[in-house]
Amino acid sequence: MPELPEVETVRRGLAPHLEGRVLARVELRRPNLRIPFPAGFCDRLTGRRVTALRRRAKYLLAHLDDGAVLLVHLGMSGRMLIDAGPADAVAPPGKHDHVLFETDAGARVVFNDARRFGLMDLTDEAGLDAHPMLRVLGPEPLGNGFSGPVLAERLAGRGSPIKTVLLDQAVVAGLGNIYVCESLFGAGIDPLRPASSVTAAESDRLAATIRAVLERAIAAGGSSLKDYRQASGELGYFQHQFAVYGREGEACPACAAAGRAGVTVRRVVQAGRSTFFCPRCQP
Repeated sequence: MPELPEVETVRRGLAPHLEGRVLARVELRRPNLRIPFPAGFCDRLTGRRVTALRRRAKYLLAHLDDGAVLLVHLGMSGRMLIDAGPADAVAPPGKHDHVLFETDAGARVVFNDARRFGLMDLTDEAGLDAHPMLRVLGPEPLGNGFSGPVLAERLAGRGSPIKTVLLDQAVVAGLGNIYVCESLFGAGIDPLRPASSVTAAESDRLAATIRAVLERAIAAGGSSLKDYRQASGELGYFQHQFAVYGREGEACPACAAAGRAGVTVRRVVQAGRSTFFCPRCQP
C-alpha cells in the first residue's frame, strides 16, 4: 500500500496540473471501487476549479471552488497518472482505468487501480476533519504538531510492541510497514519492545528519525516495490536506500560499516506483517 511518501510524491506531481485548473470533464468507468462513488459524482465535479491539492496521512484532498473536497485513497495498487500531451496521442482507457479527469488546459489524470481497494468520496471543507476516514487520524509526522513529547504521550501506557503501535494511524498518521521498519532501525529501537518502555529521549530520537526517513523517501520519489508509480509514471527509488526492509539475511549496513562482521538483518512477523531489524543495532 502506498504510504505517506508515495502519496506526497503523487500530490506534488499532480499539483502543477490540477491546482488552479477547472475540471472540464470527469468520467466514471465503473460504479464503485472499495466503496460506491457518491451520487452525482461527475456532475458535482465537472466545471469546478481545484483551488488546492493537499494531503492528510495517506489521503489526497482536492479542494474545489464551491467548498467541496474530493477525497482520494490509492488503496493497495492505485495510481494517479498524468498525461499532458496532445489529445490525439492519448491511448484509449485501459481495463483498470476507472476514473478519468480532464482539465481546461487539456491535461488528463487517470485513476488506475487493478485491485480496486482505492476509494473516492466527496465531502466539504467544514466537515473535513469530521469525515469518518479522517477524524481518527493522529498527527502528521511531517507537521509542526509532531515531536518527541507528542510521540511519547501517544506511546504511554501501551503494552503492545512499538512496531505495531506505530502502524496504528490514530497514533501517527501516514506511516506503514516500510517506514516504521526503517525508522526504528535508524533510531536504534527494538521493534519487539513494548511501546510504553520507550523513554522520552528515545521518543525524541524516534520522532526525528521518522521525519528524516520520510523526507528522504519523498526526495527519492517514494518506494516502488510492486504497483506504485509517481504521477509521471516513473518508479520511485527509495527502495534502493532501504537499510533493513526486505533485506532478511543480508549484512546490516551499519554493522558492516563499523567492521562488525557476521551481523545480518532478521525478519519476524508481528500482527501479520513482516518486521525487519538488526539485533545488534536495535537492542
